[in-house]
Amino acid sequence: MNLLVITNNPNRASFRQRIGIYLDYLNSNGINCTVELLPSGIISRQKLFKSAANYDGVFLHKKKLNSLDARTLRKYSKKIIYNYDDAIMFSDKKPKSYSRSHFVPFKRTIKLADMVIVGSDYLAQQGQSFNSNIHILPIGLNTSDYKPDSDIKKDDNIIRLVWIGSDNTLSYLKDIVPVIEEIGSKYNNVKLRIICDSFLDLKNIEVEKRKWAAQTRGHDLCTSDIGLAPLPENPFTRGKCSFKVLEYSAACLPVIASPIGTNSKYIKDKITGFLANNYIQWYDSLVELIENANLRIEMGKAGQSYANEYDISIIAKQLSELIINCLQSDSKIK
Repeated sequence: MNLLVITNNPNRASFRQRIGIYLDYLNSNGINCTVELLPSGIISRQKLFKSAANYDGVFLHKKKLNSLDARTLRKYSKKIIYNYDDAIMFSDKKPKSYSRSHFVPFKRTIKLADMVIVGSDYLAQQGQSFNSNIHILPIGLNTSDYKPDSDIKKDDNIIRLVWIGSDNTLSYLKDIVPVIEEIGSKYNNVKLRIICDSFLDLKNIEVEKRKWAAQTRGHDLCTSDIGLAPLPENPFTRGKCSFKVLEYSAACLPVIASPIGTNSKYIKDKITGFLANNYIQWYDSLVELIENANLRIEMGKAGQSYANEYDISIIAKQLSELIINCLQSDSKIK
């Protein structure tokens, strides 16, 4: 089977975690994937969409299509699989307001798909009015990238709070800065580690700045102590699929997170970490973990065991089965 994979940006974390890390597995299981960057020019896009006729199907990652692109892709594609892992039907800038520029192209694109793959129940609910063939596939990760090793364990008696993410989501960390500053005032052995391409500078706590890199993120997480995953509550963030939570757990860290999106699913409250609704709960949870090393270890081990259920070896098999079933199906959206 030959599958044309179309994406806006193959270097983004979304593409990497939803399809990129599975390409080798898919190829070894008879699904030969060709990844193409969606061109910006109309003529180039039309040429790419017409080339879909040479494949058994198209895997469209996250992109919402205009009318011309949608018609062409549907005309020349034998099967279309649409994948999204964010609430792309809402604007991330004004998530509480209806956005025609987001919703209309989303509705158009999801309706033309033969199958839709999403990362959560919430995202499935947003699309079920427009497509009845929606499948929920959890985000996966290579848990071997985050295995703590005895030779990298720190011995400096510093407790490191850690946040990992992109420039676009650094604002979520800023939401709990007052709590982190208060923690910094209370403890002189606590630091904040940020793994990103952009950073914050705080008054009361030292910030360790680590550039995100695939080769070092596992080490930087494993040598931290407490994972942070704050999120504001709005229609856009409810679609977040909590990849950082799984990363923390895979690195054997207890996690404190807002109960938004799939955070509530991937964190077992008071077992693998804490769900915090407000500043008081964030502060109390941090204090409890900072002052109780045994609890950090216990929760970290429980989280690591849970994260193993989302290893790419498991999720890749599920993705492969979904793709094969779609491409072999006789039905097709007209």
